[in-house]
Amino acid sequence: MGLRFETRGSDSPWVDAVWTCTSEQVTAMTSVAGVRWGLVFWEQAGRTSASITGPETRTGTAPVPEGATFTGIEFAVGTSLRAVPTPMLVDGGIELPDTTRRTFRLDDARWEMPGPDDAEALVDSLVRAGTVVRDLLVAELLRGQRPAVSGRTVERRFRAATGLTRGAVRQIERARTAAELLATGDPAADVVAKLDYFDEPHLARALRTYVGRTVKQLREGSGGAIALDPDQRLTS
Repeated sequence: MGLRFETRGSDSPWVDAVWTCTSEQVTAMTSVAGVRWGLVFWEQAGRTSASITGPETRTGTAPVPEGATFTGIEFAVGTSLRAVPTPMLVDGGIELPDTTRRTFRLDDARWEMPGPDDAEALVDSLVRAGTVVRDLLVAELLRGQRPAVSGRTVERRFRAATGLTRGAVRQIERARTAAELLATGDPAADVVAKLDYFDEPHLARALRTYVGRTVKQLREGSGGAIALDPDQRLTS
């Protein structure tokens, strides 16, 4: 019993992953720092809710409604909501008002509640309406291109689009990758070398800050429910 997740990737350039979850006999989980924002929809005891989730800069404990079913959309880095600047979502989120079993309200419009198989259709509609947008400069940067503007402009635009600095994105993504590798059995020394940590204590500090687990806990799958990567793999 715990959190039962199913996740799939997406062909949409606007979406990183779509996931579903059922919570059983669990009321809290360790949240892991992450660089993406998302939309989450859930039903519990006949009530339907929807929220916007933001990037997280540190680990923490997140409540989980027991006996709830969830559908989540994780948006690609660099996308954002027209009505809500991503920096306002960092280490937080917004519960959306006037949610029913069939629709939810976002950006002064009503949208059909998505299932896991039609998440991209919803996102396409949000993009066409201008509700979800993307900074093309940031998109170029993420593809490895060098925009013809100053470094200060790049950093300002990047932070406005993602809510984070480029350095913070690198540190968080590296720690999440390290946690995945350790959870699948890679030795700590190999992870240090592969991901360019200074040494094992440096790795341990990063895991403590961003993941909330030790090397041993990740290897053993102990410590309770925890999100290990953007596609929401969990142990419990």
